[in-house]
Amino acid sequence: MNTHHPIPVYKTGTLLHINHTGRKVIFVICVALCATPFVSPAIALFLGLIVAQVSGHPYLHLNHRLTHWLLQVSVVGLGFGMNVHSAMQAGREGILFTVVSISSTLVFGYLMGRWLNIDQKTSYLISSGTAICGGSAIAAISPVIKADEKQISVALGCVFILNSIALFVFPVIGHYFNLSQTQFGLWCAIAIHDTSSVVGAASKYGNHALEVATTVKLTRALWIIPIAFLSTFIFKNNSKKISIPYFIALFIMAMVADTYIPAIKIVSPYLITVAKAGLSLTLFLIGAGLSKMVLASVGFKPLFQGVVLWGLISATALYAVMHLA
Repeated sequence: MNTHHPIPVYKTGTLLHINHTGRKVIFVICVALCATPFVSPAIALFLGLIVAQVSGHPYLHLNHRLTHWLLQVSVVGLGFGMNVHSAMQAGREGILFTVVSISSTLVFGYLMGRWLNIDQKTSYLISSGTAICGGSAIAAISPVIKADEKQISVALGCVFILNSIALFVFPVIGHYFNLSQTQFGLWCAIAIHDTSSVVGAASKYGNHALEVATTVKLTRALWIIPIAFLSTFIFKNNSKKISIPYFIALFIMAMVADTYIPAIKIVSPYLITVAKAGLSLTLFLIGAGLSKMVLASVGFKPLFQGVVLWGLISATALYAVMHLA
């Protein structure tokens, strides 16, 4: 989502003292690997985490902007592999879950923040990121509530840590409970914060799971708009500057084109291949930004709030998709 608010740049804390040229070489080699079809999103994220701890990210000041645009382009590219009629059905199935989960997460997050005595804006950003779409929601809402860099840093760090765990854990749980493609897609879209990790986890589970998860998640992302407007009243901010996720319209146009224009189907497999490589690269960059100093900056209470909120929404959504979907 577009935002003009500056996103904080984290310092690196690495295990090896490698000069800047060496760090660049390691980083470029890893980027090249992640851009190939041989590296899955999960492996790309894991590789990024290793780079963050061992050698560090030499272009950390550009990381947020790169992941921001790369994710959007990748999601639009994935739209060329989806049927608009199936996507509309998935969106209808997920709308009730979306409304209930977003409202309950925000309310429970507020109560937890008060109970733990967490800074109000930090708590609100963590709750919003958990409820809607992770880092994108935090980036969009932070200027509306006039959050400072420390508050944004803590919320982003919390969300990205839990996203990394979800990408590995969710497919395992899905297979354990023998979830269908539709059930797993719905669960991912509701319970995983960031679109990148939602798409990464769903793509491991199956093509239909990916279609359901992406559609429901992007529908969910539209809730940034009303939540941002609500935030202006909660925090008594008269600013009307709110980021609108325009790229979702491009995703819909890609689905429509793939469904109704036969010529598009000739090139769509290539576009999807490029989009999946872009997703893997996005997750590598996210992982590479999670240095030891980022992890340490989060603090126990905000991380505890994030874990409890995530556990609550994950367990509730899992029960719902298994018994109600």
